Amino acid sequence: MANGDYSFDTVKVRGGYDPKAHNLAVSVPIYQTASFELGDTERVERLLRFKELGFVYTRLGNPTVQVLEERIAALDGGSAAIAVGSGMAAVTYALFNVAEGGGRILTTRNLYGGTEDSFKKLFPTFGIGIDQVDNADDVDQFRRGIKPETRAIFVESISNPNATLLDLERIAAVAHENGIPLIVDNTFATPYLFNPLKHGADIVVYSATKALGGHGNTIAGVIVEGGAFDWGNGKFPQFTKPHYLLRDDTGVERSFLEITSEFPFTLRVRLNYLVYFGAVLSPFDAYLILQGVETLSERVQKQVTNTEKIIRYLESKGEVAWIKHPSAKESPYRALADRYFPKGAGSTFTFGFKGDEAQRDAFINSVRLFSYQANVGDSRSLIINSPKTTHGELTPDELALADIPPETIRLSLGLEDANDLIADLEQAFARSLGGKE
Repeated sequence: MANGDYSFDTVKVRGGYDPKAHNLAVSVPIYQTASFELGDTERVERLLRFKELGFVYTRLGNPTVQVLEERIAALDGGSAAIAVGSGMAAVTYALFNVAEGGGRILTTRNLYGGTEDSFKKLFPTFGIGIDQVDNADDVDQFRRGIKPETRAIFVESISNPNATLLDLERIAAVAHENGIPLIVDNTFATPYLFNPLKHGADIVVYSATKALGGHGNTIAGVIVEGGAFDWGNGKFPQFTKPHYLLRDDTGVERSFLEITSEFPFTLRVRLNYLVYFGAVLSPFDAYLILQGVETLSERVQKQVTNTEKIIRYLESKGEVAWIKHPSAKESPYRALADRYFPKGAGSTFTFGFKGDEAQRDAFINSVRLFSYQANVGDSRSLIINSPKTTHGELTPDELALADIPPETIRLSLGLEDANDLIADLEQAFARSLGGKE
């Protein structure tokens, strides 16, 4: 199918797949194989010289995984995508690919705890520096934070855990003024709620573990390339440097940009980082994510509706000190939400629990429907004490800078009936605080 001819809901079900190419199978087949027959030596030469696209070894690519890649690329309007073994692999590969060899990444303090911790422990050991703006609401801080070695700005479209928003078009403009890409982690939003590429982003990453898959049964990540950024502008020699692997029929070495101008970023991730670091997504896991994507709109819209109902309930509770979500009455991000997220700003948010640590623990231990687990975007509603778990890697000072105080509780709303979820929270408040208002 020509994906550009169809709407979002059609592409999410049928994008990237032609049954005629797969023995007329209605459902995407699981190609559970390590390698593929090469045919003959002449075909191998064509594959090696990029004259023919085909499958050689599942660490390089697989038909089931390819359908997922093409479907997500189509939903985002990207030129290509690559699926990997986890969301952290997607973040790491994307940032390594752009900043390897001594570059720097400019980012915020409003990030998933694992990403933040990797910036402290992993990236510096590979020669990549990390700079963070103190106030991401001030776009001029991004402009002032760019150094000669800065190779990308990296942000989350909806931050984890506080659901803060950014003026992404202005930040993209700052990046492009300096000849660097904007890389956006769009995990919380998914392409259903927000399309970063349409607002200036150049690369999008996902933890497909979350709402893309939506059922808490698979670890996966995806990187989407926009296809418009100029990787040959002089700041990214890794894309213009000739490589022996990429030589033509006459033995002349070529660069990634000479192989393709449409998706050099994706190709380089595949041939360097995926192949040699090896965070490969299995065919079966790709199949599971595809099942989730087929119901993405319906699930996420219901979750957004539930989120808004739960927030209205929590705003009436004396046991709640504050709520951080763009749809909360006191949120400073309501205008940005109206501009960028007309269908809703996600189903994950935090609130401040009035009580001591023992009472917070009692509250979490008292819920019956909410699952106590470190995930989001699940069909089930989830609860977690972020300062000790999802962001437990951060020091007290870092938690303060990220605006995650000790009383923070994060909720991820699922598909249950909102009234049942409210009743569950109500009885948990009563059991932990004796119904104090």
